[in-house]
Amino acid sequence: MTEPKNILLVTVGRGEETYEEGLKAIRRLDRGESVEKPTTVTFANEKQLGSVFDERTYALLRVVRENSPDSIRETARLVGRDVKNVHRELTKLEALGIIRFEKDGQSKRPVFPYDDLFISPFAHDAGDTAAPV
Repeated sequence: MTEPKNILLVTVGRGEETYEEGLKAIRRLDRGESVEKPTTVTFANEKQLGSVFDERTYALLRVVRENSPDSIRETARLVGRDVKNVHRELTKLEALGIIRFEKDGQSKRPVFPYDDLFISPFAHDAGDTAAPV
């Protein structure tokens, strides 16, 4: 039997209920518990989604996932960007539950705690029978 994957689903719509479900799932993951449904981050509209997920965001997430940098400074070096800008972007991603930071002495190590990320920019309301992923 295959181990269930911890998946982050990013979508648009559905409002407060989905937000609360996502927060609960993130807390379960932080405690080391499994999550039956994918953790969901929901944006109010496509413009908001696009303002967070752009090529720079993908580059940061790829570096964090593949290289496991020890600090924000190392992350900035790996993507060839200014530390202040990388810090600001990673902090925004942490606030959204997309990454988390682990303290390592004076440094904060960014961690992408999911096995995969899916972006579905289409809202899925309660009456929608199509699977969001």
